[in-house]
Formats: sequence, structure tokens, C-alpha cells
Amino acid sequence: MEQGIVFDIASKAAKASKEIAGLSGIEKDSILRDMAGSLRENMDGLQEANRMDLDAAAKNILSSAMIDRLRLDEGAIEKMALALEEIAGIPDPTGGIMGMQRRPNGLLVGKMRIPLGVVGMIYESRPNVTADVAGLCIKSGNAVVLRGGSEAFNSNRAIADILKQVLVLHGVQPDAIGFIPVTGHKAVMEMIVLDDYIDVIIPRGGEGLIRIVAENSRIPVLKHYKGVCHIFVDAAADLDMAYNICMNAKVQRPGVCNAMETLLVDKEIAQAFLPEMARRFVSAGVDLRGCERTCAILDNITKAEPQDWDKEYLDLVLAVRIVDNMEQAMDHIDRYGSDHTESIITQDYTKTMVFLRRVRSSTVMVNASTRFADGGEFGLGAEVGISTSRIHAYGPMGVEGLTIEKFVCFGDGQIRE
Repeated sequence: MEQGIVFDIASKAAKASKEIAGLSGIEKDSILRDMAGSLRENMDGLQEANRMDLDAAAKNILSSAMIDRLRLDEGAIEKMALALEEIAGIPDPTGGIMGMQRRPNGLLVGKMRIPLGVVGMIYESRPNVTADVAGLCIKSGNAVVLRGGSEAFNSNRAIADILKQVLVLHGVQPDAIGFIPVTGHKAVMEMIVLDDYIDVIIPRGGEGLIRIVAENSRIPVLKHYKGVCHIFVDAAADLDMAYNICMNAKVQRPGVCNAMETLLVDKEIAQAFLPEMARRFVSAGVDLRGCERTCAILDNITKAEPQDWDKEYLDLVLAVRIVDNMEQAMDHIDRYGSDHTESIITQDYTKTMVFLRRVRSSTVMVNASTRFADGGEFGLGAEVGISTSRIHAYGPMGVEGLTIEKFVCFGDGQIRE
């Protein structure tokens, strides 16, 4: 049963993708703004659907972090609407020709940015992903096939139905937003082998889900296994700044992929910095796990185990390590990082530039919280996810990340000798 449903949705999305790709920028922006308005108009219905998911989550004893991601209150729905409006305000990424060069034979060679085609999105928990991804795909001229998790099924379906109805009102095939109405494992396995209809798979969820998709997909996969994000507090850091940034990165929303999971501290300022930093963390309920040198300074801390250094806690748990210098901090990030986001806190310009060049993660920050590693915060309107694969898109992926460049050539009769 699932096989027929998934195939039917993907094949219809592939047909609809041609119509979406042909829409003008004005038409796409009008659709997105009406989608935002429709979400607001249907707020009561969305919250009713979301309550069904929240009730099920409570019965299934899901974690507080999972329930936080799942909840659709008025503020969350308004954020979805605002994200769609922000996406509408972004310049159309497709159709422009760039980099034109005239070859010796007179041939003009350049590149045009075009949609990927059909984006397959497999995601868990967050119902806002349904609206964000659909909006980004419409803006970039792509169709999308959405397969959300069972914990947000009712919320996802309600959002998808609203967005599809807006496409109908604009005379556009609603199949451009394909929603898979089944949540079984077989639906995912069927989806990721439909390489004749889906052009890219973007899994967004736990590490286990992403590994299963990456290992079994016939379709190119944009991966984001986990977010093991680090902050390095350098010897030349402003300590008051460091306190505030580190608290925000760990405590403001610990259950997300851009929260800090490991704090690295230069040994020269560890004695001055760590006691007050630990006091603030502990008062916020953070469970600290530290290296031997850290444990020698702090009393309220558990000795870190080897597995703590590459763990994505997604909770109020933090690994802390004292390092000899920035080189050792960067070596630690190279070994244990997940290519997501790292930050250095320092007033030393030379160290800043070395850190920016040497650390290879998809987002590298200076004197700022890792929590800013987000498509919306970067001006992308929203994101389909964060790519930690070093391919055409790296880091938060907005509309441009959902396009590719093709070569275009203009001649006046040239033939190759």
C-alpha cells in the first residue's frame, strides 16, 4: 500500500515541478504571501491538529526537548507566516545568467542558476519544517515531497493541506507540494529509491535516521548527522562577553542542533573564567562534564568520559575541556566536531583570522553564539536544513542552496574543428 502511495506522490510532483520551474518571480512571491496569510487565517485549525500531536506525545512520554520542537502556539504559527513572507522578499535565485566570457572563437559561455527539480524531505518533530521547506522550494522553483515524522503527523498534514489549497487558488498544480500520508519505515525506504522522480534527498532528524537514508538511498543525499558545536574561549577573550555568549549557546534552547555541546577554554584564563562560568551554568540546571584539569578547578562537575567529546546531548549537559592553546582547540574540533558550527571568543585579530581559515566547519563565528547558525538568522528566510556535506551547499541551506548552475552558450554559427 505504501509503495503505491509514495510512487504516486513522487511521480505527480515530478510532473508539477515543470510548472513550478516556469513561474515568474512575481507569481511565486504572490503564492508565498498568500500562504502566509492562509496560515494566520487557519490558526485555530492548526492548533487543534497540533493538540492531537501534543496529546500523543504526552502519552508516549516524549522528551521535553521533543515536545518543545513539536508545539505550535500562536507565536510559532506567526513565525512560520513571517518566514514565508521573508522568503517572498528574497530575490529570485533562478534564471539569471552570470559569468559570461567570450572564447577565442567568439562563443559566449556563462552559467544560469536553475532549480534542482524535486526535493525529497524526510524530517522529524518540527512541524514548521513543512511550511519552511515548501516555501523555499516554491521560491527556488522546485517541487517537494514531504515525509514528516509520526509525532507531528496531524500538524504536518494540516499545514500541507493549507499550502496546497493556496496553489489551487493560484491555478498551480497542488501536486507540487507532495505530502506522504503514511509514517511507516517502508515509506522512507520506498521514497529514497525513486531516483527517476526525486532529484535530492534531505534528511533532517536524528543521526540514526540520517545514516539509514544515506546508506540506502539511490538519490544524492545532503547530510547533517549531528551538531556537535564548540566554543573556544581564548586567552585574549573579554570574559564578560564570554559568560553571556556561552550561557546563550548552551541554555537558551539546548535541544537544537546549533546549541553548544563542548566548551574549550585556554589554560591561561581557565582559573579566572571557569568558576564563575560554572556557577552560572549550574544555576541554570546544566550538568557539567569535564576533563581532569577542569575537574581540578571545579567541584560541581563530573569527570568526562571519552564518548562525551563527540556527543550531541540536545539537553542541559555540557562537556568542558581546558586546552593549552588555540592549536589544541582546533585539533580537538577537527577530531570531535561534526562540521556544523564553531565559535571563538577573542580580542586577538590574528587568532581570529587563523581560526576562521583553519576550522573547516560549515559555520565559523567570532564573538557570537553558535545559536545564530540558522537560515532565518542568516537572512535566508528559513532553511531546508544544514548541510555538513562538502558539496554544492554547505551550512544553512536557503533558496540558493536548492538550485544548481548549468552552463549556457551563445554562438553565431561556430563549429568545432
